[in-house]
Amino acid sequence: MRLSIRIILIVTIIIFSFLNTEAQIIKGAAILGFNASQVDGDEVYGFHKYGFNVGASAILPFGKEKRWNLVIETIFNQKGAYEKESPSIDTLATPYYNLRLNYMEVPVLLNYVDKNGLTFGLGFSWGRLVSVKEIEHGKEISSTTITGPYNRNDFNFLAELRFRLYKQLKFNLRYAYTITPIRTRTFVNPTTGVSWERTQYNNLFSIRLIYVFNEPSQDSEAKKRFKQP
Repeated sequence: MRLSIRIILIVTIIIFSFLNTEAQIIKGAAILGFNASQVDGDEVYGFHKYGFNVGASAILPFGKEKRWNLVIETIFNQKGAYEKESPSIDTLATPYYNLRLNYMEVPVLLNYVDKNGLTFGLGFSWGRLVSVKEIEHGKEISSTTITGPYNRNDFNFLAELRFRLYKQLKFNLRYAYTITPIRTRTFVNPTTGVSWERTQYNNLFSIRLIYVFNEPSQDSEAKKRFKQP
């Protein structure tokens, strides 16, 4: 956890250093949102686990008419899986399964802004597991970021869409999927004794609000274009 905090602090310092020295180029943003997530390969289905997605971002416009953006974020990202009732009839305690994985994460994306203001983005992220809590049939399972069984590093593919809600406030829909397994688990059928092994991956949708601090308004941008010969 200490290593991840150091890395996140370093990235955050770099972001705000850019904001202070290149205020005319780099845009800063605050992020507030939530996730709906599941873990593929855990024998529990559905995006039933909800969590926070909060942090800060630096946005570097470049290219012709500044339609391309390089985006770097530092976020606190909650993932996991949840199923209240068992899929089979039993008398065991609920919840049937409840997994919470908390990450400090650094996403990097390349975004394109079209003429209508819609932003499309693709990228990757690295996350560091900072805490884990796992409950099965009402009993907590011993899991730590040091001893496992979950991988401390989480590498994800990202795809997103952004559009302006009001002035500098934007709506963001993001999809993320883990590239490498977060865990490999062996399951055993208690009735037949048959066992099988599955690799597990984080799978989530994020809905976020992004407030861009030093972005010119649409009116000012239109005036600039109008004045150009």
